[in-house]
Amino acid sequence: MSSNPVAETVASLMPKARVELTELVAFRSVADFDQFPRSESEGAARWVADALAAEGFQDVALLDTPDGTQSVYGYLPGPAGAKTVLLYAHYDVQPPLDEAAWTTPPFELTERDGRWYGRGSADCKGGVIMHLLALRALKANGGVPVHVKVIVEGSEEQGTGGLERYAEEHPGLLEADTIVIGDAGNFRVGLPTVTSTLRGMTLVRVSVDTLAGNLHSGQFGGAAPDALAALIRVLDSLRAEDGSTTVEGLTADTAWEGLQYDEEQFRQDAKVLDGVELIGSGAVADRIWSRPAVTVIGIDCPPVVGATPSVQASARALISLRVPPGVDAGAATKLLQAHLEAHTPWGARVSTEQIGEGQPFRADTTSPAYQAMAGAMAVAYPGQEMQYAGQGGSIPLCNTLAALYPRAEILLIGLSEPEAQIHAVNESVSPEELERLSVAEALFLRTYAAS
Repeated sequence: MSSNPVAETVASLMPKARVELTELVAFRSVADFDQFPRSESEGAARWVADALAAEGFQDVALLDTPDGTQSVYGYLPGPAGAKTVLLYAHYDVQPPLDEAAWTTPPFELTERDGRWYGRGSADCKGGVIMHLLALRALKANGGVPVHVKVIVEGSEEQGTGGLERYAEEHPGLLEADTIVIGDAGNFRVGLPTVTSTLRGMTLVRVSVDTLAGNLHSGQFGGAAPDALAALIRVLDSLRAEDGSTTVEGLTADTAWEGLQYDEEQFRQDAKVLDGVELIGSGAVADRIWSRPAVTVIGIDCPPVVGATPSVQASARALISLRVPPGVDAGAATKLLQAHLEAHTPWGARVSTEQIGEGQPFRADTTSPAYQAMAGAMAVAYPGQEMQYAGQGGSIPLCNTLAALYPRAEILLIGLSEPEAQIHAVNESVSPEELERLSVAEALFLRTYAAS
């Protein structure tokens, strides 16, 4: 890459990028204001707005979205008649989980073994820095050849849909010829990858009630219906013997046709314990990119410490269902709710409530923008060819943008490769990936402008 002026510029900007990512990671910008102060998210939003203003962006604004969070918008005009490209990232992050389990503090960017550790370093504050690096490299080498819109979301991790609803209410704001979502990642470090599909998601809370109040398990246990036991039965009904997801009416046998995921490599990436089997059937890529996946992400029941010998009157759980491309998330939600109700035993009272939803996404990989990105990645990653992968996670905004702007091309790139451990403790980013992807994005913008 060193013979390329854009690459040389990005390399020279990496020390500044580290300082900036350190500042951005320091904000505890979890968009759950019951857990983290709103001021932390607002501080991160102001940081992004100031960074855009410093780069000459116009119309920089903190957008108050309907879910009570802020997204940051800016517009950088290009040459007359140029195409418009929207660059997306998000500054909100997942909670740090057990802070004591982090080797270094989660909100202090720390270099270790050639990686930069900190919550949001890869997902997706690093994406904000990637966009800035790409634009700076172009400005230093002849200028930015397209009109650029930047949108940095404040509640992507919460799935509360504030930016989606704001975009629908202001349909001209994010309109672009091409949209680059900087919230995906390479299949692995050093292998340039665009994400061509995303699973959607739905979050459903299920509550089971059997008694007016808890009862003594010695006096009543054995005949009194236990709500927690009923809930466990309901949750177990969501999986087949091999662990496959079995929501009645939901297709679960689709095959993935792109890049394949070696099973042994997946075991290593997922840190599966020795002797523990993977769940499901078919190829790994089928299971994580093309098929539904149910996960119980929380249960309300008495903790072991302090528990009393009682038959439980009530219990509830929060269920995440990842929805494969080609399936409507709303329809999948109805199937899940019907399944939960049909499998509740003993006549127990059951109620379900949907609390979040995002549609799956499938890109058109034959478009000119994909050809431009393939060429850019070949330069940024010498000797490598761009790969197409799926992603099991969800980015609900993709479908909103695809619906609002059906002619726009949407590409997904980013820093969340397996070693990044996003959403887990000790999240990190590879500075080499940040550098190479920033070069790739800059070259893409230049090539796309000329196409």
